[in-house]
Amino acid sequence: MQWQDQYKSKLTDIDSAVAHIGSGNDVIVAQCASEPQGCMSRFHIIADRVRDVRVFSVLTLKPYDFYMKPEMKGVFELASWFHAPGSREALKAGTGTVTYVPNMLHRAATDRIQARRPDIFFGTCTPPDRHGFVSLSLGITYEKDILEAAKTVVLEVNPRLPRTLGDTHVHVSEVDLFVMNDQEVPTLPSPSPSETDLAIGGHIGELVEDGATIQLGIGGIPNAAALALRDKHDLGVHTEMMVDSVMELYEMGVVSNARKGFMKGKIICTFAMGSRKLYDWLDDNVEVQFERGKWVNDPAVIRQNTRMVSINTCMMVDFTGQVASEAIGTAQYSGTGGQADTAVGAVEGFDGQGKSVIACYSTARGGRISTIVPVLPEGTAVSLHRSNVDNVVTEHGIARLRGRTVRERTGALIAVAHPDFRADLTAAAKKLGYI
Repeated sequence: MQWQDQYKSKLTDIDSAVAHIGSGNDVIVAQCASEPQGCMSRFHIIADRVRDVRVFSVLTLKPYDFYMKPEMKGVFELASWFHAPGSREALKAGTGTVTYVPNMLHRAATDRIQARRPDIFFGTCTPPDRHGFVSLSLGITYEKDILEAAKTVVLEVNPRLPRTLGDTHVHVSEVDLFVMNDQEVPTLPSPSPSETDLAIGGHIGELVEDGATIQLGIGGIPNAAALALRDKHDLGVHTEMMVDSVMELYEMGVVSNARKGFMKGKIICTFAMGSRKLYDWLDDNVEVQFERGKWVNDPAVIRQNTRMVSINTCMMVDFTGQVASEAIGTAQYSGTGGQADTAVGAVEGFDGQGKSVIACYSTARGGRISTIVPVLPEGTAVSLHRSNVDNVVTEHGIARLRGRTVRERTGALIAVAHPDFRADLTAAAKKLGYI
């Protein structure tokens, strides 16, 4: 059978595709801009005939009925690798429809497959090319590994998705069902950096040398860091998430990838989310290579880069250097993501010149609490082990922790804490015997 005939025979409507979900199924959906929103918005329609369906996802972009409504308890459970506003709201409301999956991003797919083979994968793709291949477009962090392992594969075909290059291509023969869903691709606006963001970004810029390879995320602090890099030369990019600020640095000539010691000439990423301009720029762009998260975020791969600088953010740091980026106490706010992957890979760089940056505001809750604390609150998950922490940056400066004693770390962290809290922090440090 020609691929065109295969493709036509596999086309169905959204409700018919959703009807393939059965009781007890493990359903895994693509993340972020690759989210299959047409199908996910209809999962709830089968609630009267299924039980105990688990839906694994990362950063769900909408508050879907299948996990937001309390009556879905026992019918659907959202198992999130990284919480978003909707799942946080459902958790706070006590719907009993949301749980968290502890993970390191580069092992998220392989660990889940080892725990249990997925029943159904729902994702998104471009229309097929003349050879019968679709592109998974904006994300293959875990998507392609899950697609290959799932018993049933359903892809929403969206002609507005960019055709990206790398390991993103799948032949129509490898897919069970296609549904058409021509919709605007989800975008993520780049927030304008605040004065505090710009101060933090300036300190981060001091740590990035010409010719360095960077990993950069999204948000006010990463955007401010990108602004601080505008006068750098020949930067390379090996990053989990491809964002507008990386594109902008490339267009300015700051990112050339010419001095990378590994994958020279290529921007390496595993997923992308940003503006429509970014998606258009990514379309058929040979200089941007999408690869699976298990490779891009593997510390053994990251450490091969030249002067690697990993830039991440957190919520809280204690005197010994323990970093909390996903939860405070037992309240799970987000997830580990790729922070530990990239931080460890950077500091273990083969050239001995890699750096990890953990950035945070010095205060939270409108300035009422310090983010530099003597000890983390009881029950708080440690996202990055203190042995792997390198530089902690706030708007007040850089605390260099790698190789330092607890006494040295405590002094350095108090020095970058907000001035309003330094006296109390110093008193607490003396009580603990840290200084």
